[in-house]
Amino acid sequence: MQKSTAGLLFVLAIARTAPARAASAEAGALAGVWESDRVFGPEVRGALALSRGPSGWTASIGPFTVAAREENGEISFGLPGDRGAFRGRRRGAAVEGNWIQPVSVTDGCRYATPVALAKISGDAYRGEVRPLEDRLTLDLVIRRAADGAVTAFIRNPQRNAGLRLGALAVSRSGDTVTLSPPSRPPIVGRAHDGGKWLSFAFPFADGTFDFTRRAADDAFGVVPRIPPAEGAALARPPETRDGWKTSTLAEAGLDPAPIEALVRAILARRADSVRSPSVQSLLIARHGKLALEEYFEGFSREATHDWRSASKSLTSLLAGVAIDHGAKFGPETPVYPLFPGGDALVQKKPRRARITVENLLTMTTGWACDDYDDASPGNEDTMQEQAAQPDWYRFALELPSIAEPGGPRSFYCSAAMNLAGGVIARAAGVRLEDEFHDGLAAPLGISRYHLNLMPDGAPYMAGGARLRPRDFLKFGQLILDGGTWNGRRVVSRDWIDRSVAPHASQSGKDDYGYGWHLGTLAAGGRAYRTIVAGGNGGELLVVVPELDLAVAITGGNYGDFRTWSKFEPEVVGGVVIPAIRR
Repeated sequence: MQKSTAGLLFVLAIARTAPARAASAEAGALAGVWESDRVFGPEVRGALALSRGPSGWTASIGPFTVAAREENGEISFGLPGDRGAFRGRRRGAAVEGNWIQPVSVTDGCRYATPVALAKISGDAYRGEVRPLEDRLTLDLVIRRAADGAVTAFIRNPQRNAGLRLGALAVSRSGDTVTLSPPSRPPIVGRAHDGGKWLSFAFPFADGTFDFTRRAADDAFGVVPRIPPAEGAALARPPETRDGWKTSTLAEAGLDPAPIEALVRAILARRADSVRSPSVQSLLIARHGKLALEEYFEGFSREATHDWRSASKSLTSLLAGVAIDHGAKFGPETPVYPLFPGGDALVQKKPRRARITVENLLTMTTGWACDDYDDASPGNEDTMQEQAAQPDWYRFALELPSIAEPGGPRSFYCSAAMNLAGGVIARAAGVRLEDEFHDGLAAPLGISRYHLNLMPDGAPYMAGGARLRPRDFLKFGQLILDGGTWNGRRVVSRDWIDRSVAPHASQSGKDDYGYGWHLGTLAAGGRAYRTIVAGGNGGELLVVVPELDLAVAITGGNYGDFRTWSKFEPEVVGGVVIPAIRR
């Protein structure tokens, strides 16, 4: 146990990377923690009323009252100035649908959020719109070394925006304050009111950020909890009518002591570098019950989290649900004929005819598509940043084929997994966000989430879905229980078995199933088979079937693989599994 805890403390140790540079006494006077917390919207939220009168449908939300229309069973409306939109359908005594919020300032995405409008009377309905808050919190930590050098770094729990800047040299001349990254242009800001507050415009966000001083123990970018707490009272998680039964760690067969040591180590961490490990939640389920639920860095039970590429595993599950519900496709179904113009693309490159749905789910299409290669034509960043082809399904279909489909090695290709979402939508004949709600969210009791959308308005199914950690952990339990949740069949056992069977080698390393990473984890002198949904930043759902165990971790180390890649072996393998006693 001591050895495991020591490993964890090594992961959470401070990384001192700031260079020592000479700086003036003026700059040294700025030492401390500065914070800027900006909320960009969305402007519209709250009660939504929808009613039908003699002249048709009318919708009211906030200060807006607009006409809505019903077409092919769908009720929809949009607000002026692109402030938001709604699309839904009447279902029994309710109207269910999604609120589409404006493009986020912080990440450039639109999000679809489920909305249920209850019938009030006649054709009058009312519900609540709770869009994703568009927020960016920056903590600027300025330090003065003994030799007089003044350096800084930026912590940002939502996107880890400071990583691209790295360690900063700080200089000041009068009211001018300059932050100098190692290999980027300097960022010039101002000190106001004699240095009472600072303002900077950063290259990773629009507008100016105003910083005020904060105590070191009053900034989530520096401490895991406010007020700071280093003790760990690990109580039984509450039962919240979301479907989870709960237990204590001891009741779940885990020794509480090493888990408490783990939580204490997280709570004791003080960020001293842009690369300081960021753990934002830790949850453990054993024998079907939630036994641990801890949140850090300003996150809470009700806060949704950006699961990045861990969301790919949900696309795999949704494909199985759609097939179970009668959608006309299967793993062996050819992909190109399902899309407009697909046959013509096959004629240009006949090899494309052999690409199947399974190849999408296992990333064995043979396309020139590798997210780990910046020069790859199908790289995810390339797809999302280019403007020539706003239809990302078409972008994927037009990628050149450079190898036979279905080879033993897969290359990490987000474009392929996203296209699998397009297959589901076309085969099921419904909007993808509706299929997600009806097929996965509703059966698992997941009522609060946000799906990020592509330029054409359809959900992007290769990453970025935002769910509460407590809800995402349910997908791990779904795997453990062979496709059921609390005794209810959600997806067939056959699909679960196929999904978590090895189909290819992911980039020459671990095996890959249908959207699941398959590997082994060393713990206590043994190797355990694992089924993992993983995302950039430390978003992890680790399922260990042999131990009837599922662990969810979320983190904020986006873009910092060398930091978050240690979470699974050192947290799950080094602490959680060795804590199991029965």
